[in-house]
Amino acid sequence: MDAIDGSFFSKSLLSMGQTMSTANVIMQLANPAVGYGVARSKVDSGRLDLHPIKRARTTGSYLAVAVFGDANDRRRFRQAVNRQHVHVRSDETSPVEYDAMNTDLQLWVAACLYIGWEDIYERVHGPLAGADRETFYQQGKVLGTTLQMPAEMWPPTRQAFGEYWDRQTAEISISDEVREFLLGIANFDHAHPAIKKRYGPVKYRRTIGYLPPPFREAMRVRWTAADQEWFDGYVDGLVAAERRKPLWLSQLLFHVLLWDVRLRCRLGRPLV
Repeated sequence: MDAIDGSFFSKSLLSMGQTMSTANVIMQLANPAVGYGVARSKVDSGRLDLHPIKRARTTGSYLAVAVFGDANDRRRFRQAVNRQHVHVRSDETSPVEYDAMNTDLQLWVAACLYIGWEDIYERVHGPLAGADRETFYQQGKVLGTTLQMPAEMWPPTRQAFGEYWDRQTAEISISDEVREFLLGIANFDHAHPAIKKRYGPVKYRRTIGYLPPPFREAMRVRWTAADQEWFDGYVDGLVAAERRKPLWLSQLLFHVLLWDVRLRCRLGRPLV
């Protein structure tokens, strides 16, 4: 699977996708095992709340490798992630059992990433339908297979994926501990106070706006008609700007990150 063609799916990786990244983190952590695994991770070097710039680079690099990389890129990055994930597991104090190497949890994370990028694609390029929808979906499995998720775990069709998604979202749960961790990220608490003051309110509002209703309910956040009107206008502006850009420019950051990963490999520097 490391040699999978992702050329069609790659059209979803656009610069405006950065604006939904925190919402996607919330979606992933709405699974209690993932939520506690991240909130209580002992691998401090990979924690978003402690090292936000490094974590953002690592996540962006993962996406760049998974979607634009070749088989060697994907294999090397998987090995690097595994060396971190193997340390993320529950202990006797954990409210739920978790293990970052659990392929069911990796499927959930990949599914959240897929939902997020499918949403971005359809906002900019229009609805996916028919054979295009299925091709896009099948290529999207690379978001999981670049981890340890076996390809056969990816639901066989987009319809089957929708059924899987509905089952999983019916079971999401966000504890008070994980909710406070996520609200801190959404409010830019990890940033410099001046940055938080200027950008925090917009970051929080757009984050909640991107969340599907079940996740807003699990987060127990307030969302009004006025909030939705603001969000719709905000996203419309992003989409309009995205459509004016050439594709290469919108995807430039991902290609720079892929180049950085390859350079790190040659120099023997850590990837994550």
